[in-house]
Amino acid sequence: MKIDLASLLKTPKHLHFIGVGGSGMYPLVQILLPEGHFISGSDVNEGDILTAERKLGVQVMMGHHPSNVQNADLVVYSAAIGADNPERQEAERLGIPAVERSMMLGYITSLYQHPLCIAGTHGKTTATGMATQILQMAGLNPAAVIGGKLPYINGYGKAGTGTGIVVEACEFHNTFLELRPYAAVLLNVDDDHLDFFGDMAHLKAAFRAFCKLATNFVLYNGDDANSREVVAGLPNLLSFGLEGEHTYTATHLREHNPGFWAFTVVEKGTEMCEIQLNAPGRHTIYNALAAYGGARLLGATPQQCAAGLAGFTGTGRRFQVMGEKNGITIVDDYAHHPTELSATLSTAKELGFNAVWAVFQPYTYSRTQLLLNEFAQVLPIADHVVMTDIMGGREKPEDYTVTTADLADKIPGSVWLHTQPEVAEYVMGHAKPGDLVLTLGCGDIYKCAHMMLGE
Repeated sequence: MKIDLASLLKTPKHLHFIGVGGSGMYPLVQILLPEGHFISGSDVNEGDILTAERKLGVQVMMGHHPSNVQNADLVVYSAAIGADNPERQEAERLGIPAVERSMMLGYITSLYQHPLCIAGTHGKTTATGMATQILQMAGLNPAAVIGGKLPYINGYGKAGTGTGIVVEACEFHNTFLELRPYAAVLLNVDDDHLDFFGDMAHLKAAFRAFCKLATNFVLYNGDDANSREVVAGLPNLLSFGLEGEHTYTATHLREHNPGFWAFTVVEKGTEMCEIQLNAPGRHTIYNALAAYGGARLLGATPQQCAAGLAGFTGTGRRFQVMGEKNGITIVDDYAHHPTELSATLSTAKELGFNAVWAVFQPYTYSRTQLLLNEFAQVLPIADHVVMTDIMGGREKPEDYTVTTADLADKIPGSVWLHTQPEVAEYVMGHAKPGDLVLTLGCGDIYKCAHMMLGE
C-alpha cells in the first residue's frame, strides 16, 4: 500500500530509521530534524555519523531489536535492510507504516521549490558535489543529498534554508522515480545494473521516465548518444557538451596543470566565464558543465559557478588522495565500470608519475561476467594490474561461474591475489618511489589503501 507521506508528516512525528548510521540516511536526518520531527534510529556499527547524529539530538540504539520501533509513527529503512529485519517485522506487526529510504527522499524533494536531481551512469556524485558547492559558496544555502563526502561541507549532505535541494538520483531499482525534480540532469547512459534492468532498452526507459518527472527543465549531455535517445521529444530540453551547439558549451580547452583542465563556458552562444578545475580528468569537464547548468537554473551567476568549481577538489572515494608511503602516492577511487576505469586510469597516466598501479576489486559477479572483455581492455591502461577476488555484494558466488582468474587470464602480466592484506603486501613490496597506486572499485577496496599506508 502506498503511504501518503505528505499527509502523514504534516505535523511533527516520531520517525525511526533502521540503519541510521549510513551515509545515505544521514542527510535525510539532517533535513527532517528542522521540520520538528523526533528521530530515533538503530545501527550495528559505531561511527562518525552516529556521533554527529547524537549531537543533533537523534536517539541512537545499537543493534536491531523489536522494542526500538514501538513508539514510532513511521519507520524508514535503507535498501540494505531486508524484510526479515526484526524491526521491520515488528513495525508490520504493530501496523506502523514503513517506507524505504528512496520514498522518504522523494517526499523530501517535495519540500523544496527547486529540486535539482542529477542522474546518470557515471559522475553523479562528482556533479552533485560540484553543484552543491557552487550554490553553497554563492550563499543560496541549498539542502543536499550526495553519494560521497563533500569536504567543503564535511558531510554527505545538509539541510538548507534556500529554495533548492541538490540530489544524487540513483537509477538502481528505479529509486530515482520517487523524486520530484524541478530540473532533471542526465549525465550519460551506459550499460550498468543490467542485472536489474535486463537490457539497455529497459535501462533507457527508466532514465526517460526519470526525465519526464521534471516539472521545468531537462538538462542532458548532448555529446552522449544514449542520452540524446532518452530525451528525444521531451519538452524544456537544455543540453551541455563539447561538440556541436549546446545550451552550455566548453570551449578553448587547455590543461592548466597536467591532468587538470580549464575552459571557457559559452552559454546560449555568449562567452560567460573562465573555469579552472581543481579535480583531475578530462571527463570532469562534463560534470562541471552539468553542475554549471544546474546551478544557473537555481540562481547562481556565471562568476559564482566559476568560483564554486575552482574551489571543488573532489568528493570522498573520487580520486581521493589517501596519503604517501615510502615515496609512493596512494589514491582511492570508486570506479567500478569499464567506462569509469578508463577515465580514471587515463587521468592518472597524465599526472607525471613514474608508473601507475591499478589495484582493482571487481564488484558483483553479474557485472564482471557481462563486462569481462571490457574490463580486460581498460585495466591495462595502467602499467601494473593487481586484482582481488570478486566482491559479490548482494549476489552469491554459487549462482555464477566467473572468477577473477577469468579476468586475469585476459590481462598479460596481471596479478591476482585472494585477500586485501596479500594485495597490500605485494604492491608495497614491488612499487617504487614516484609511483601512483590506485585502489579501484565500489566495494571495500578502500581498506586496502589504508593497509598500504600502514593505518
